[in-house]
Amino acid sequence: MGKRLVLKAEVRDPDGIPARREKAAKVRARGRIPAIVYGHKQAAAAISLDAHNFVEGLHHGHRLIDLVWQGPPIRPVPARRDLAGTSPGKETVLVKDVQYDYLGRDIIHVDLMRVDVNETVKVGVPMELKGTAQGTHEGGIIEEHVGHLEVECMVIDIPEKITVFVKDVSVGDALHASDVELPKGVKLVSPPDTLIVTCHLVAAAKTAEQVEEEMPTAPDVIGEAEEGPADEAGEKGFPARRD
Repeated sequence: MGKRLVLKAEVRDPDGIPARREKAAKVRARGRIPAIVYGHKQAAAAISLDAHNFVEGLHHGHRLIDLVWQGPPIRPVPARRDLAGTSPGKETVLVKDVQYDYLGRDIIHVDLMRVDVNETVKVGVPMELKGTAQGTHEGGIIEEHVGHLEVECMVIDIPEKITVFVKDVSVGDALHASDVELPKGVKLVSPPDTLIVTCHLVAAAKTAEQVEEEMPTAPDVIGEAEEGPADEAGEKGFPARRD
C-alpha cells in the first residue's frame, strides 16, 4: 500500500457523555461525516471527518487512514509499541464500513477500526476490469456481477484495487474469484466460486410481427349457441303469434 491518508478527526462528545454528542444531522450540515472508531480493546469514540477530504481519499483507493485528533480525544491516545506507526494524538484506522443515503449518493456514516500496521486483517477491496474482452468482437457484452473482493493480508499490504484482466474472455465465458490473480501476500477470503464477470450475446429486439406470432391465440368458447335464422314459431317454447 502507498502513502496513508491523513485526516483530522473532531470528537463529537469530548466530555465522554453520549447525551451531549452532536447530532449526526448537524455534523453533516457542517460538511463533515459522522464516524465511529473502535477496536483494540479501547473505548469507542464518536468523531467526525471532513466530507470532501474523506470522499477524495476513498475515490483514490485509500483504506488505511492516520487520524490526527483535532482537540482532545475521548481519552488521550498513548504511544504504544503494539501500535506501530502511531504517536500521541494519532491513531491508524482501517475503513470497515461506509453507509450511504437512500439514493446511494452521499455518505452518511463511516465505521473505522483501529489497527496495527503489522497485523493481518480481512478487508473488502474494489476491483477494476482491464482490457477489451474478445467476446465484444463477437457481438457480446461484459457484465460485472460484484465490485469488491474480500481478502486477507497485512495492513501495510492492503491493495488500493484488484485488477481483473478480461482480454481473453469470449462469449459464454465467465470469471470467478478463483480466476483472479491477487498481489503477493494477499489471500482470497471470498468464496472461490463467486461470479465476477460474464460475457453474453446481446438479445436482439423483436419486431411487432414476431411478438404477435408468439402471443397465444384465444381459445374457443364451448357451449355458446350458434346464431341462425329466426324460427317462424318465435322463441323456443312459445307459439308463433297469429294476428
